[in-house]
Parts: sequence; structure tokens; C-alpha cells
Amino acid sequence: MAAELCIKQTPEGSVIMVLAVVRSSRTEIVDLHQERCRIKVKGAPVDGEANAELTGFLAKTFGVPKSKVSLKQGQTSRQKAFLLRGLDYGQAVEILDGILNRKER
Repeated sequence: MAAELCIKQTPEGSVIMVLAVVRSSRTEIVDLHQERCRIKVKGAPVDGEANAELTGFLAKTFGVPKSKVSLKQGQTSRQKAFLLRGLDYGQAVEILDGILNRKER
């Protein structure tokens, strides 16, 4: 259960701390790195392309509408914080733990 290291609970929902690795061959969660979820992103860091791709990817991964995912910190940085409004902390941790456990196998 390492997912709780990169997910924070807020009154609005869950915040996931991300380390973005841009210009990858595909978009996927890789692992945890220094209390951040390392995510490879296919998009380039130009005109918000990578941020938009991350927003859609997180919405799909955590089962929330895109409109409920917002970038709270790190607009132009690799280190980002995304708010997933309305997503329970326990659910977020469970989903991310499931993904990370499959990666370890």
C-alpha cells in the first residue's frame, strides 16, 4: 500500500501528486518516485498538450468525468498536483494500489 504516499485527502476530493515523463511512447502509470506517481505521457510539453493528456488519462483511470479533474499545481513543471473532485481518498488509494501491484508482477 504505497499509493497513499502520493495521494492527499482534501475537503474537495483527492489530490494526486504526479511526476510527468513527457514524450513517451504511450501514456501509463509507471511507479512511485519520491512521493509522486510517475506517469509517462505521450504528449509533448507544448501548449498544455501533456497537461490535457494527463487530465484525460487520470479521469479515465480513476473513473471520474474530465470536468472533475483539474491541475492545481505545476502548469509548466514535471511535478504536478491534480485534484480529482468528489473522489474519495480510500477509492483513489485502492485504484492506484491495484495498478501498481499489477506493474510489480
